Amino acid sequence: MLCICKREIRSFFHSMIGWVFGAFLLLMVGIYFTAYNLNYGYPLFSYTLSSITFLFLIVSPILAMRTLAEERKQKTDQLLLTAPMTVWQIVFGKYLALIVTFLLPVVILCFYPLIMAQYGSIAFASTYVALLGFFLLGCTCLAVGLFFSSLTESQILAAVGTFAFLLVCYLMDGISGFFPETASASFFALVVIVLLIGLLIYHTTQNILLPLVIGVIGEGVLAVLYFVKQSMFEGIIQKILTLFNMSSHFSNFTNSILDLTGVVYYLSFIGIMLFLTVQSIQKRRWN
Repeated sequence: MLCICKREIRSFFHSMIGWVFGAFLLLMVGIYFTAYNLNYGYPLFSYTLSSITFLFLIVSPILAMRTLAEERKQKTDQLLLTAPMTVWQIVFGKYLALIVTFLLPVVILCFYPLIMAQYGSIAFASTYVALLGFFLLGCTCLAVGLFFSSLTESQILAAVGTFAFLLVCYLMDGISGFFPETASASFFALVVIVLLIGLLIYHTTQNILLPLVIGVIGEGVLAVLYFVKQSMFEGIIQKILTLFNMSSHFSNFTNSILDLTGVVYYLSFIGIMLFLTVQSIQKRRWN
């Protein structure tokens, strides 16, 4: 796993992607930092961090798009899959390289509050809590990029897919408002979601029995619950869509709250993305 990580880190910085990624991120942070914290004297560095979360829509697809897609295009993935290591080790090694590449500019950002301290008093605890949330949010976006990179051999498609997914998550507050909160609307939406989950499982496993059983049981449970207690379905779609709103958890960190729920959320999201990445590789491996 460590050899995969070292190999990826070398490739990032030999191809200039890692340098461009770090320079662009620090440049944008520097612009907002100069404007908000130095020129206007705003005492909270978290304000700057919350203003640049949109950057993850750009930098995450660019950094992660080649991680697995290029291996597949160059046919070097066959060498990895026949190496004496598990698919989990391969995926985690590549993801660890993404984290290390992202961690380097984040470490530099840790010195920005020290600059602010030269001009006044700074709440260091709340500042570094916000930096922790910023780092977890970035790691989550990179995990999404790694997953989409495993789905195709085209780096462009991987980048576009990652950008589209993160954009939907970024705009989730507005999107959830388009759906009605009535019980009937939520019920039919859940029926569609169960069908989509069944299709996804079939696409991943190529086994018709498992998604069929899950679909029948899932739809049956939904029908029983709907006729027994309709009120429990009211607003449930909004609650489900909230699970994809990654920025909402980051706002707690910027408000000087060490949100353990947010930490668990980001780690769980990362775990799910890595699991789906492994399953995507396993499917292609056995096919």
